[in-house]
Amino acid sequence: MQPIYFGTPRPSSKLWRFAHWFGPYAPLIVMFISGLVLLSLTRLGLVIWKWERVQATGELCQILLQGVRVDVIQLGLLALIPVLVSPVLATRGLFKFWRRFTFWWVLLSLVLLVFLEAATPGFILEYDVRPNRIFVEYLKYPHEVFGMLWQGFKVELFFGLAMSLVAVALVARLLKPWRQAEPKWNNLAVWLVWPLLLVLTIFGIRSSLGHRPANPALFAITQDSMVNSLILNSSYSVFYAAYSLQHEAKSSAIYGKLPREKIFALTGAQDTDIPTLTTLTPSVQRDKPLNLVILLQESLGAGFVESLGGKPVTPNLEKLKAEGIWFTHLYATGTRSVRGIEAVVTGFQPTPSDSTVKLDLSQKNFFTLASLLSKRGYLTEFIYGGESHFDNMRSFFMGNGFQQITDQPDFINPVFVASWGASDEDLLNKTHEQLMAHHASGKPFFTLAFSSSNHAPFEFPDGRIELYEQPKATDNNAVKYADYAIGEFFKKAKASPYWNDTVFLIVADHDIRVRGDSLVPIEHFHIPALILGGAVQPKTVEAIASQIDLPVTVLSLMGIDAKHPMTGHDLSNVSADYRGRAMMQYNYNFGWMQQTGPTVSDNEVVVLREGKAPAFGHYNPLSKQLQNTAPPADAAALAERALANSLLPALLYQEQRYRLPE
Repeated sequence: MQPIYFGTPRPSSKLWRFAHWFGPYAPLIVMFISGLVLLSLTRLGLVIWKWERVQATGELCQILLQGVRVDVIQLGLLALIPVLVSPVLATRGLFKFWRRFTFWWVLLSLVLLVFLEAATPGFILEYDVRPNRIFVEYLKYPHEVFGMLWQGFKVELFFGLAMSLVAVALVARLLKPWRQAEPKWNNLAVWLVWPLLLVLTIFGIRSSLGHRPANPALFAITQDSMVNSLILNSSYSVFYAAYSLQHEAKSSAIYGKLPREKIFALTGAQDTDIPTLTTLTPSVQRDKPLNLVILLQESLGAGFVESLGGKPVTPNLEKLKAEGIWFTHLYATGTRSVRGIEAVVTGFQPTPSDSTVKLDLSQKNFFTLASLLSKRGYLTEFIYGGESHFDNMRSFFMGNGFQQITDQPDFINPVFVASWGASDEDLLNKTHEQLMAHHASGKPFFTLAFSSSNHAPFEFPDGRIELYEQPKATDNNAVKYADYAIGEFFKKAKASPYWNDTVFLIVADHDIRVRGDSLVPIEHFHIPALILGGAVQPKTVEAIASQIDLPVTVLSLMGIDAKHPMTGHDLSNVSADYRGRAMMQYNYNFGWMQQTGPTVSDNEVVVLREGKAPAFGHYNPLSKQLQNTAPPADAAALAERALANSLLPALLYQEQRYRLPE
């Protein structure tokens, strides 16, 4: 006679033969075991794919073993809600509901694991890390993101959908014995087992007996951020990113704490109403302050500029650099467009939290160049070829001094429309049209124009450039097209009546595909920046510089005498012995690079990490490598200075003290 399992004949599956001993908790056991096998196999596949980088760390066994630990955490999280409600729902009286609930819960949970693991290779190719906060943030903008996926990532898109459909069919088949289950246990057994199961689930989620539960920082066991992400699984990475986005206000404390007075002492701030309030005395005195135009270029890293060690795909920028102030060692503060906007438009230092463009407390009464200039009678505007609500740009700009916004619906008969909006050619044609109208009105103006053509899937009109490579839709070709649009714009600008009255800044928001096997891939934070205009005297700034220095510098060149809260340096008139610094936020690592001698090769680097001691190094700008070093003689002071400069902006944001005086 066949044994009876759940009131039905014995299933052929060994998994269910084992699971049946757990009674109403059987589907959760099946989910746990199946999930462990799935996640371990996909991790092994990723390790084989990235074997060269994994092997270089010498931590293969730890990567696989710690990976299982992360998988237990994630599967515990998925099981927690069913475990919590089981004392009520798993009873005999409500068993049919419990059976239906757990069937769908396990089905959707396992399909979610499959979908995110299937999405992982494509995400790693683009961002050199498992799906993380970028993945979560992009979910807010389905129109733009689906357009990008459809145009440039069809294979990855269909692969993810196909794997998900296969998973639905396989998991539904796997759970077939449970759909036929009948309650063969009494309620007392459920209630007696429940406390033990709950304790085991919570312990699995915490994965630690220490004061704090395990988090991604615990698994950062190598110097390579991509390899560290392989230890995680993609659902855990995404879950943690979503959780972190809800707890941004305290994020800078992940590196440690300093007394308030020490933060101010190390950064030069004062414990006043606006701690960083500074008076700018312009390096150039002008009878009438100049206008300002910022061309913020999407993903235009130094790797696309031949004179900065990159590819020869920006010939127009190379020609223009001789006509203005050219920065040879300027570094972005982050890896996202909103971080670049934050640095260039507000001068705000980076933190591990999201950009202030997206945070709640900075949506009004937060300093921007527009808020300062609008008070001085300037017309302030933002021009973008896409939809300005993306990444919360419209809300942030309109709440902080920008008076008008021109975006995709305002482009009449554009030359070319891509997934991310009107082309750079259309953007700069519209910008020139607007600048001519502003000049004719006689009112001073500040215009921020943000490009989008150099964004996957890299779409741009035919016949404009000689392609750098085949196929057409590559970043190198897209950058060359963006550079073409810049060249055409400046041909018109130089012949226009606004040329001599305007300061122009061309700068990248960040580099493309920031990745590398170091704690902070400094070479991918290196970006070009050029300030020019009819009234700008050409020169080259070779010191280490940061994006946050640019808004202070352009105000100085415009002839603006003003009080402001920015902490950047005026690089329009620095002394010969000036020693620059740069700050770089790379995921949850904060890099601080301090120039220590007359050349940029004379530098010290400290990297702050969540839950770990600071790491030290030296950046070689020629080899473009961050070399790990023993702590220098001033290691403690260097680390404290970096920590203070990460904590300061968090303090200013939380207390809403980064603003203009009343």
